[in-house]
Amino acid sequence: MNSFGVLFRISLFGESHGPAIGVIIDGCPPGIAISEEDFLSDLERRQSGAAGTTKRHETDMPEILSGVLNGFTTGSPITILTRNRDKISSDYNEFINIPRPGHADFTAKTKYSGFSDLRGSGHFSGRITWGIVAAGVIAKKICSSSTVTANLTSAGGSTDIQKAIDDAVAFHDSIGGIIECRIINPPTAVGEPFFNSLESVISHLVFSIPAIKGIEFGSGFASAAMKGSVHNDPFINEHGKTSTNNAGGINGGISNGNEIVFRVAVKPTSSTGVEQTTFNFGSGKMDTLKVSGRHDTCIALRMPVIVEAAAAIALADLMLADRGIFGIRK
Repeated sequence: MNSFGVLFRISLFGESHGPAIGVIIDGCPPGIAISEEDFLSDLERRQSGAAGTTKRHETDMPEILSGVLNGFTTGSPITILTRNRDKISSDYNEFINIPRPGHADFTAKTKYSGFSDLRGSGHFSGRITWGIVAAGVIAKKICSSSTVTANLTSAGGSTDIQKAIDDAVAFHDSIGGIIECRIINPPTAVGEPFFNSLESVISHLVFSIPAIKGIEFGSGFASAAMKGSVHNDPFINEHGKTSTNNAGGINGGISNGNEIVFRVAVKPTSSTGVEQTTFNFGSGKMDTLKVSGRHDTCIALRMPVIVEAAAAIALADLMLADRGIFGIRK
């Protein structure tokens, strides 16, 4: 489905080449100051324009249709959208018969019996993450005592990100990357054991971002090779601060007050200019596919702000649930 959250609930709508895309946010508390200008900084970070990103350029200007009056949230559902204008749908005609390897072209066509919108990848496009970023702006206001920040730490397996991008552009190929996200000064004791653990709620939303293939918290996969005496994080004061942070700020699914740290793996963009041999569903024979059109060389370049938004939305939802039991913890 296209909705996420228990109390702070978001629903995404639209297609990449449709009239508009956007998000409906239900459960936002009343009285939060919000204006269309508040969204511009984060939405600009998600935009293309840098080397290695698509040449498609949308203004991404937000329109608030409901849930805000006189500059404050009303407590009713908030609807925010942006119009799609820079569309070249003919670039995608070839993928009807020759779905891109690694992309959702085949699974979308199969699941929706051939009725899915394949223009610009339709509802499966990374463009739909505009709504996640917009919702994240409001979530960050709910979590205002914390700071959520994310950065691209490597691309194409290299910490020399610019060189990796330049090489990929030269070879007409695509690359992925690693993004690290930190929640600084998080509330303590947010999250539930088992099914609504802080890790599982963050992971659920992070994996809803197209191209995400992995996530780890704290020392992550490296912890499998560590001794318990090394991996454990000793407490150093009465507030629960620890000398190390291998747990990534979470114990038993609940935030322990230390910085929350996680990393995500972003796969290479499926649309690559390198010729590939794959099946042609129209002719019933093997064929060659060389993707043209406007696509990101490294979609990970535009993802840090999306990952930030996902973390903030997850934290906001859990904080509002916690408020119903104890009052929001600081």
